[in-house]
Amino acid sequence: MGSPDDYAPGGTGQGDGQSTDPTFGDAAAVADDKATGAADAGRTETSRGESDVATERDKYLRLAAEYDNYRKRAAKERQDAGSRAQADLVRQLVEALDDVARFAHIDPATTDAGTIVQGVDMVEKKLLKALGNAGLEIINPVGETFDPALHEAVATEPTSAREDDHVVSRVYQPGYVFKSQLLRPARVVVKQWNG
Repeated sequence: MGSPDDYAPGGTGQGDGQSTDPTFGDAAAVADDKATGAADAGRTETSRGESDVATERDKYLRLAAEYDNYRKRAAKERQDAGSRAQADLVRQLVEALDDVARFAHIDPATTDAGTIVQGVDMVEKKLLKALGNAGLEIINPVGETFDPALHEAVATEPTSAREDDHVVSRVYQPGYVFKSQLLRPARVVVKQWNG
C-alpha cells in the first residue's frame, strides 16, 4: 500500500485515478485523440458516402430524363415519318383524283360510252402505277398452283388432267400485297382432279 501522500491531491495520483506519470497521461490523450479522429473519420466517411449517393442519384435522374426525352423524340420522329410517307402517297394519287373529278363533271348526253371507258381505263392505270410505286403488288394467279397463304378458294371445278389439280382457273377478285404484307387474298376458282 502506498503512503497517504500518494492519495493526496498533487501526489502520485494512484488514489484518484490520475497519474502524474507523463507516459500514462500522453497515452490517454492519444486515445482521446484517436477516438475523436475515428469519430471525425466516421463523419467524414458518412458525409463522403452521402455525397456519393447524391452524385449517383443525380446521375440516375439525368439519365432517366435523357431517356424520356429520347423516347418522346423517337415517337415524334416515327409519327412525322408516317405522315411524310402518307403525304408522298397522296401526292402520287392527286393526278388520278383530278381525272376522276373531270369524269364526274362531263355531260353524258354529249359523250359516248367508248370515251368514258377509255378515260376510266386511263385512271385505273394511273392509280395502279402510283400504288405500285408505293409498294403495292396485285395477286392475279391464273394458271398458278393454289397457295392458301395468298389465295382464297371460293369454288372448285373439275379437271380431267392430273397435272391441273389445285391450279387456279379463274380469279373472281384479285388480291393485294403491300410491301410483303397481305392486304387481301385473291378470290379464286381452283381446278380439282377426281381421278
